[in-house]
Amino acid sequence: MDQITVSRTFDAPLETLWKAWIEPEQFMKWYGPKGFTAPTCEIDLREGGHHLWSMQSPDGRQMYFTGSYKEVKPMERLVFTDGMSDAEGNLMTAEMMGMPEGTPVSMDVTVTFAHADGKTTVTVSHIGHESAGTGWEQALDKLEKVLA
Repeated sequence: MDQITVSRTFDAPLETLWKAWIEPEQFMKWYGPKGFTAPTCEIDLREGGHHLWSMQSPDGRQMYFTGSYKEVKPMERLVFTDGMSDAEGNLMTAEMMGMPEGTPVSMDVTVTFAHADGKTTVTVSHIGHESAGTGWEQALDKLEKVLA
């Protein structure tokens, strides 16, 4: 399985970046690749808690993603599983979603936050499909615009 790592340094306080990941109304402003929106987001932020969020493509197709939080260290680190699901949060195979055969049903994501000199670096490590790298790069581009 591939592991991609995407890192970005933002000219913003640590607390602002943390909230962008854990508060649904903030998360929905930037999540997803270029041209996609995030119409729904539920976050139960605690170890063992779950998330269910969606992305909508420019042509109107809505996709859902769910997972559980394995580790929550406020302002430092989030570790969670992430997989494609239906609107109720039931995991679906990649093939059911029209993705390449062999794409994992659930992938591990680690997000770390580091603050220095008034700037915050967010690093996303995603184990799974290599196309996730482009998606995270574009999502962080959107986050940068939201924070500007």
